[in-house]
Amino acid sequence: MNSDTSNSAAPEAAGGRVIIDVRKLSPAEFARLGLSQLAYVKPAVVDGAPGFAIHAADGTPVALANDRNVAVAAIVQQEMVPASVH
Repeated sequence: MNSDTSNSAAPEAAGGRVIIDVRKLSPAEFARLGLSQLAYVKPAVVDGAPGFAIHAADGTPVALANDRNVAVAAIVQQEMVPASVH
């Protein structure tokens, strides 16, 4: 990540763990964070019907689901961590 400690997204140490506020990461930093471990779900319209898009951390579309819970379950089934984007 960014080694500049003046950046608000700089990691903080807490009990030996590194805490990063993902809401303050740049798109490039977010894409590098858990690329193969993190996927996000966001509302989408597919063929005129509401649904949910699953994207890899770098923004690459991965799949579509009719239901948010199904989208999250698909991510978890792949041993990834789901994140929601509003």
